[in-house]
Amino acid sequence: GVVFPPAGSMSVVEHVREMAAAGLHSNVRLLSGLLLTMSGNNPELFSPSQKYQLLVYHADSLFHDKEYRNAVSKYTMALQQKKALSKTSKVRPSTGNAASTPQSQCLPSEIEVKYKMAECYTMLKQDKDAIAILDGIPSRQRTPKINMMLANLYKKAGQERSSVTSYKEVLRQCPLALDAILGLLSLSVKGAEVASMTMNVIQSIPNLDWLSVWIKAYAFVHTGDNTRAINTICSLEKKSLLRDNVDLLGSLADLYFRAGDNKNSILKFEQAQMLDPYLIKGMDVYGYLLAREGRLEDVENLGCRLFNISDQHAEPWVVSGCHSFYSKRYSRALYLGAKAIQLNSNSVQALLLKGAALRNMGRVQEAIIHFREAIRLAPCRLDCYEGLIECYLASNSIREAMVMANNVYKTLGANAQTLTLLATVCLEDPVTQEKAKTLLDKALTQRPDYIKAVVKKAELLSREQKYEDGIALLRNALANQSDCVLHRILGDFLVAVNEYQEAMDQYSIALSLDPNDQKSLEGMQKMEKEESPTDATQEEDVDDMEGSGEEGDLEGSDSEAAQWADQEQWFGMQ
Repeated sequence: GVVFPPAGSMSVVEHVREMAAAGLHSNVRLLSGLLLTMSGNNPELFSPSQKYQLLVYHADSLFHDKEYRNAVSKYTMALQQKKALSKTSKVRPSTGNAASTPQSQCLPSEIEVKYKMAECYTMLKQDKDAIAILDGIPSRQRTPKINMMLANLYKKAGQERSSVTSYKEVLRQCPLALDAILGLLSLSVKGAEVASMTMNVIQSIPNLDWLSVWIKAYAFVHTGDNTRAINTICSLEKKSLLRDNVDLLGSLADLYFRAGDNKNSILKFEQAQMLDPYLIKGMDVYGYLLAREGRLEDVENLGCRLFNISDQHAEPWVVSGCHSFYSKRYSRALYLGAKAIQLNSNSVQALLLKGAALRNMGRVQEAIIHFREAIRLAPCRLDCYEGLIECYLASNSIREAMVMANNVYKTLGANAQTLTLLATVCLEDPVTQEKAKTLLDKALTQRPDYIKAVVKKAELLSREQKYEDGIALLRNALANQSDCVLHRILGDFLVAVNEYQEAMDQYSIALSLDPNDQKSLEGMQKMEKEESPTDATQEEDVDDMEGSGEEGDLEGSDSEAAQWADQEQWFGMQ
């Protein structure tokens, strides 16, 4: 028979609840597991409400152990138990009200169970199931965290109207939910409309007057107006109360990067990093910039530091992948990019890394898929479009590249960057050479020091053999910045007009900036040959050997990485 405990003492289920509340998850897991078996062998042992509680506490402990599939199945059983419970309680009017009320009060909330299930589904990458379970909660019962999770899920699934509705609901409940504000701005809700939803709070609380400027700044960020975004954030940053804020510095660094101002971007990232040595956000972009500048040792150190902070974020994998990519180890870069995407499918930098690796390995169609996904996630970032256009040019689809470049030019506006991108495509087609020239001149009028435009213009002048003009252009661009590629091209132009000594100087400056710059090395070696025609035959030999050594190296690194490639199919996006 069933023996009920004396009135005053705690039931075993209450012991389980107390341990759960005290955070003793491993203990809860063991005890609830044993009690559930007892209940299975004797269904009379526990009341439906006790079974419901045991299942929920058991599932919570599984969730805590990251066993999400198992947790979902237990939560599902708990919800079925709850259904049975509400049916029985409706039929039987409960007698002895005093006894039944505390019981029903401390039942775990069904809404909370559904939220936990949705969390499990997102961890299992089953977003559709997560949306379905949260969607099933009547809207007036949705808590702010449920609305926030739904908004993010809808946004990821491309259901923008539902996403906007859910973000607005979060703000109605919590008007200072800044991430919900960013969510709305990213879905092109006007800054003024978003600000109006927080106005009452801003006006009623002292020292919050900066918030409307903050909203304005991020509205500019999401419309792709980098210049005004930078100016607005700088004005916030100068306010004594918000000086040295790591998030603002990170945003500034990212904006400078988007605007093609890599020097300032690196400076701001360094500043942010000094303030917060555990910073992860944005470090993938920082690593990419360092790798592009040829500072591979710094990239390696950054990667190690980030892995020490967390290997559960995409950033350390991306930084490490950039190191591999710029060391020409593309298979390894591909593997690391895939690993990063697996950890965070929204990582634009990881998609760009994997896309670039695929492109350089000749897998252009796969690369295109990755760049398109990056564009979907970051429609205001020019580098996503550049990657895609390079793919089109690599596969000789000049027409598609042209359509894409024109679209970018229309949507992001005519600035030095979009003009240069369009000119780059025009340079590929003999018919549009003149157009390329006009576009580049426009770009350089807007930003005389924009390196990409200078490089393309130099390329044009080199084709037309206008070396003197080229030299003037490059000297002008180098007047207030130093850049490996510019020094190298200046070296090439000086060789063309027989200024050997100065060309040599330019090549050495280029190599001091980026010791791995292959083309500067080749330029130097060519000149050394010119200067000593007597030893020409010997020189040839040496050069050949060096050349083959180079090849051998790459081969080695790629066969070492062939093993990554085998595993690649079960990683990331297919």
